[in-house]
Amino acid sequence: MMWLSLLFMLVAPFVAANEDKRKNLLVLLDDVYVKETHSTFLKMLTSRGYNLTTKLADDSSLSLKHLGEYLYSGLIILAPSVSEFGGTINVNEITNFVDDGGNLVVVAGPNVGESIRELGSDCGVEFDEENTFVIDHFNFDKKDSGLHSLITVPVSNLIKSKVITGGKVNAPILYRGIGISADQTNPLLIDVLHGSKTSYSYNPDKSVTDYPNTVGTNTQLITALQARNNARALFIGSLDFLSNSFFESTVETESKMSVLCGNQVLTENLMRWVLGECGQLRYTSVKHHRVDETVPPSQYTIMDDVVYTIKIETKDDSGNWIPYDADDVQLEFVRIDPFIRKNMEHKDGEIQTCHEITRCLWSI
Repeated sequence: MMWLSLLFMLVAPFVAANEDKRKNLLVLLDDVYVKETHSTFLKMLTSRGYNLTTKLADDSSLSLKHLGEYLYSGLIILAPSVSEFGGTINVNEITNFVDDGGNLVVVAGPNVGESIRELGSDCGVEFDEENTFVIDHFNFDKKDSGLHSLITVPVSNLIKSKVITGGKVNAPILYRGIGISADQTNPLLIDVLHGSKTSYSYNPDKSVTDYPNTVGTNTQLITALQARNNARALFIGSLDFLSNSFFESTVETESKMSVLCGNQVLTENLMRWVLGECGQLRYTSVKHHRVDETVPPSQYTIMDDVVYTIKIETKDDSGNWIPYDADDVQLEFVRIDPFIRKNMEHKDGEIQTCHEITRCLWSI
């Protein structure tokens, strides 16, 4: 009994530590004042149960690992101008972190540093040149200084995905920052928010003599990456976008009504997505057998009627796993190419289909 108690005492802290790591986030800052100017954003994360470790981006003690184990489940970089990370962190370490399943948020700006630019490039995201802003002479906020770089972005420019945006953003979005261009051939990149047709990215203090790097709706403002290993990354071209002042700012709608901008609502939902709180699926059971039987055979033969059942779950708004209710799940029988593709039906919390194995499936 004493040995059992000792074993429990040794194992319990280890399990608890592993559970805690899922809620550990490392937040890197340009300077200590960001903790004040972006306090609402940081409180947004702590209120959802995350443990934040905030450090300067060039802190010499920085490390993502200890004894070969990752200390954090996510990395948030609020340091647009960083030219070189401190400690053992560098661009290669961060990309390895994502490759190993870690989630990443990168915030850039017109003062974008070389490390942020290189990190984006490794993920297929290119930030415009230093000191450039997204400019829109037709959609600028009334608080703009005259450069037309404080722009308002309509909700229609958001991706039509409730999983990513939450579907709750009803007011224009306020933006002042750098333009983003993404690799159009990369199917893992997602255009979350882009500029209007009249927007472009350029240095507002210079006359436009060259064709801008990004123009119109090709000017992305927020870009996401859904990696094949389920890791997620989010690239935002504006540090102001997440600031207290922007969260509290009002904007004018098309009907000239003054409303609170949609930045905070959008940010809350983007953080839920990028940190893996929503938009995830898992299967908990798979069953297959012949019709009127319950045990799967060692093999199926021609003309067998087969029942295939899979239980798929998704997360609700509270992070609990619930049955995934969908009518677009498909089952494929594949040899070299798919021979049969059939929709599956949702029934009693499971997704099921019944199919007769035909000769064409097994013919050579």
